[in-house]
Amino acid sequence: MLASLNHITLAVRNVDVSYNFYAGILGFTPRAKWQSGAYLSLGELWLCLSVDDVAPKQDYTHYAFTIAEDAIPAFRMKLQKSGVVEWKNNHSEGESIYFLDPDGHKLEVHCGSLKSRLMSCQENPYDGMIFFE
Repeated sequence: MLASLNHITLAVRNVDVSYNFYAGILGFTPRAKWQSGAYLSLGELWLCLSVDDVAPKQDYTHYAFTIAEDAIPAFRMKLQKSGVVEWKNNHSEGESIYFLDPDGHKLEVHCGSLKSRLMSCQENPYDGMIFFE
């Protein structure tokens, strides 16, 4: 039986560039680094960076991280000063910033929760939305 998300592995072109982005800009904790990869963590999340060919998708697939609402302005400024590209404007419940990592992987910081999203959707459900207990 599945218990939780174990880890995420991202293909990266340059481990040093991606390592500096995730550790230096996003604040992940470095755990190990080698010539073709690195392990970092954020809370219980384990992130593996692995040198490989990178082919980011054009669909909506992305990875979202929790952020406090009062930290959004400073985080946005940090991203802008670092030249990080935003890929989408937020149109859903809760403050979010959608941005790209150095290899074009789509990321988001979000200050809501599943509970707050479901409450918002109960007020304004998506087309054909069904709620489960």
